[in-house]
Amino acid sequence: MLRRTKILATLGPATDKPGVLEGLFDAGVDVVRMNFSHGSAEDHIARANEIRELGKKTGRRVGILADLQGPKIRIARFKDTKVFLNEGQDFALDINFDPLLGDNTQVGITYEPLALEVKPGSRLLLDDGRIVLDVVNVENMRVNCTVVVGGDLSNNKGINLLGGGLSAAALTEKDKEDIKTIAIMGCDYVAISFPRCAEDLNEARRLLEAAGCHAGIVSKVERAEAIVDPVMDEIILASDAVMVARGDLGVEIGDANLPAIQKKLIKRTRELNRVAITATQMMESMIENPIPTRAEVFDVANAIYDGTDVIMLSAETASGNHPIKAVEAMHRICIEAEKQPIVRVSDHRINIQFERDDEAIAMSAMYLANHTKIKGIVALTESGSTPLWMSRISSGIPIFAFSSVEETLGKVTLFRGVFPIYFKLEETQDHAEVNRSVVKELRKWNIAKDGDKFIITKGDLTGVKGGTNALKVVVVGQGLTP
Repeated sequence: MLRRTKILATLGPATDKPGVLEGLFDAGVDVVRMNFSHGSAEDHIARANEIRELGKKTGRRVGILADLQGPKIRIARFKDTKVFLNEGQDFALDINFDPLLGDNTQVGITYEPLALEVKPGSRLLLDDGRIVLDVVNVENMRVNCTVVVGGDLSNNKGINLLGGGLSAAALTEKDKEDIKTIAIMGCDYVAISFPRCAEDLNEARRLLEAAGCHAGIVSKVERAEAIVDPVMDEIILASDAVMVARGDLGVEIGDANLPAIQKKLIKRTRELNRVAITATQMMESMIENPIPTRAEVFDVANAIYDGTDVIMLSAETASGNHPIKAVEAMHRICIEAEKQPIVRVSDHRINIQFERDDEAIAMSAMYLANHTKIKGIVALTESGSTPLWMSRISSGIPIFAFSSVEETLGKVTLFRGVFPIYFKLEETQDHAEVNRSVVKELRKWNIAKDGDKFIITKGDLTGVKGGTNALKVVVVGQGLTP
């Protein structure tokens, strides 16, 4: 059984060890994430090159996602590395305080506007919400607080404002420089951290295109402002994929609100024909342990029931003790979750009149596949739009994206249930010859055998984007074998 939900694994020191990347390929990773919050440009370029070499060796097209650091609203450093804060004590965040000499009464901050954007009663959450401070007042750019939830606090921990409202721009100068590196790497996707509005994503796309890169844009929904109407839809529509980044988002809106927002974001993202990614702490215990907790198994399965296209591993693979086992565990959970009927039920756009013929062909193919005995669907595609539309319909039927466009093959690595296969057509081939070539390729990959029925979608003109206008049902072995 082919796994439809895609697995996105973060690279890092743990995956640099000999044999680990090969193990991730064998375990079934679909896309790798390069976290630009860590490592040098040379590190990322070297890892991307290794991924591509492994792809050539194994015949598997694994996508590459570059994750920009974005604005980091952080405290500075303590003279003794960390302090302990007691509940009820006073503690201050001061832009003018020495950034290396923090103590258990005060610490410097890296984000100068903080003092202008909070007021008495504002609640600040440090270190992913582990430390909670209430603002008492602001004096000369010094934010005086009371500790509501105390504990250990160490250097450079992040700061969130409960309910959102901090104005830091999504793209920093570092991000703009990193985009140039990403263009050199030829990444398939770029994730934008902390977008506040669609224009943050539009700006990133303009910068990428100016650098000669046409990577898809992933918006990481991390701010409270990003989930209100109409901003949520605007952000989704400006993106190619949306990541439910549950860490910072959970801090800003409160953990108890996360499950409902995750379901809403995934549902709306799919309704608007975009890709949904679920991230953060999905298998956190596997950083140390070789098996996940039962709660983590439920979390992964529930994201699949919600309709997510992709589930993501972060520190589990980047720095954990069991990166390969983490991917293997995710794979097992996906396979079992995808057997459930709820995962194959869909009413996507069932009452919509389609404005484009190629989308109508895509929807027709899925309706036909779900109501007859079909082994799989082959979408001959230039842009990847047809398999994307197909993948919005919940189904147990695999979709094979046949394309000679490397950019398109990389894009579909995130699409649920879509499998990229390099396929080059000759312009002179007629439809019958194309069908025979498709079947020959399916046989080569041991996907098809005599008697199997496949749907093929294609256009009259090869090499033309948006030209899909034909649907054909073929039976392998019935006059099709070259």
